[in-house]
Amino acid sequence: MNRPADLVLHNAHVHTVDDARPRAEAIAVRDGRIAWVGDGDGWRVLAGPGTEVVDARGRLVLPGFVDSHNHVRLGSDADCVQLAGAASLAEIGARIAERLRSHPDAEWIEGEAFDYSAIPGGRMPTAADLDPYTVGRPAFVLSYDVHTAWLNTAALRRLGITRDTTELPYGTVRKDPATGEPTGFLTDFAVKGLSRAGHRALRAAGVPWAAPDRQYGRLLSSLDMAARYGITTVVEPQNSLDDLALFERAMAEGRLRSRLVAALFHPRGTTAAELAEFAEVSRRYTSDRLRVGPLKLYIDDVVEPHTAALLEPYAGHHSHRGETFYPPEEFAEVLAGLDAAGFQAFVHATGDRGIRTVLDAVEHARRVNGPRDARHQVVHVECLDPADVPRFAELGVVACMQPRHCSPDIAGPGRDWAEAVGEQRWTKAWPMRSLQRAGATLALSSDWNVAEMDPLIGLYTAVTRRGLAGGDAWMPQETLDLATAVRGYTLGSAYANFLDAELGSLAPGKLADLVLLSDDLFALEPKAILDARVELSVVGGEVVHRAG
Repeated sequence: MNRPADLVLHNAHVHTVDDARPRAEAIAVRDGRIAWVGDGDGWRVLAGPGTEVVDARGRLVLPGFVDSHNHVRLGSDADCVQLAGAASLAEIGARIAERLRSHPDAEWIEGEAFDYSAIPGGRMPTAADLDPYTVGRPAFVLSYDVHTAWLNTAALRRLGITRDTTELPYGTVRKDPATGEPTGFLTDFAVKGLSRAGHRALRAAGVPWAAPDRQYGRLLSSLDMAARYGITTVVEPQNSLDDLALFERAMAEGRLRSRLVAALFHPRGTTAAELAEFAEVSRRYTSDRLRVGPLKLYIDDVVEPHTAALLEPYAGHHSHRGETFYPPEEFAEVLAGLDAAGFQAFVHATGDRGIRTVLDAVEHARRVNGPRDARHQVVHVECLDPADVPRFAELGVVACMQPRHCSPDIAGPGRDWAEAVGEQRWTKAWPMRSLQRAGATLALSSDWNVAEMDPLIGLYTAVTRRGLAGGDAWMPQETLDLATAVRGYTLGSAYANFLDAELGSLAPGKLADLVLLSDDLFALEPKAILDARVELSVVGGEVVHRAG
């Protein structure tokens, strides 16, 4: 006779995301797996003296959230000035001043999450903008999307950046067109600064943000947040081989409570020897708690500073369309080689030309290698040409998207994203419903710390395309219904990462990763989703978060 269940949740709305049984009233867990899903009192035969029995009182039970793009190593950093929501240079300066008052001996001023729209006139920031607030100390400030870095004059001097410096291991130096002097603004930080070489260069230069203890502190804070938000599997999309020790340490210390998939960064110029090392590491890390294997590539950058690759020029420009990091033919050959070697690729692409370049490369790989179940991902899919919508399903490419990014208070009218592409291209913005209707797999995610980690915020935005304060929806024709959005955060993301056989839905035999929410989201008005919370997070049958 099988021993009793370890955990039972009953009197619930169990939304299983399992087409064979979409809805149930109770679920039982034994030995880390789902033992039974059903209705009524059928769970009672599985309960014993040691079974934890939870009366859900009609609340919603979902599969654990699978956050398919979550930078748990990046934020938020307790030693950085937090600039999220600072809407002007004056407010940025006030937050820096408060940091200096509380940390008068700080050698560096470091900040994160500045918004491009805080800089007047729609321009990019300069060292001169920071200098009045930093009293001669070097300042290193990251944008909210971590794609750019902002330095003051003292930091330019400390890092040895002069008019003769163009490319750094951690970014591309923007120059004043009139004087040729560095402006203090570095682009391509996500592509370079988060690479192995870039991070080592920052560390060698003495930037405290890059120190190992700071990295580990950010990781622990983010992992705790993930458990609290019901994220039972985290996909960390960009890591060097150096970073794997952080995850090993967290696992050894019992801090890796969610499952974690780590993708390895593949910058342009990655060698055959490095690929062989990537393959060896992916064979070594194969547990259901920590897996390493996908490769992260970039084809373009981001829309706001005009570094994404567009089919037509940016609004207000005669010719500037942004650039791809590879010539299209070279990228097609790189992707075909990775595909032939059995790697899965996560490719960052935000502009419509960047996305098309990736889809063309996947088509080339299928032509030369033959079709296979590769599940390559286009990550972000921010500005997509309608002609390319059906190609995702046709090519088996996953659309890994972040609903919060398309909120009007982040990207909509009057914001840098919308102004950069121009109103005539707004219909291309985050076309989630079009992709879903065309048969594409949606893998939804937070992109923490670019946006809030909480999946409930993502669900709210996916079904409303409104800001957190409400207001008008932006491109409401591309909203999702709640069931589709939930699937994107569970089974869709599990499928995108080859985890769907074990995770993403609630069915007997699958790993017992699930969440109990404070409310039944399906019975709420969309705005009330933001007031819900995760009451219980369960990973492999173990309760890793319980609301107080």
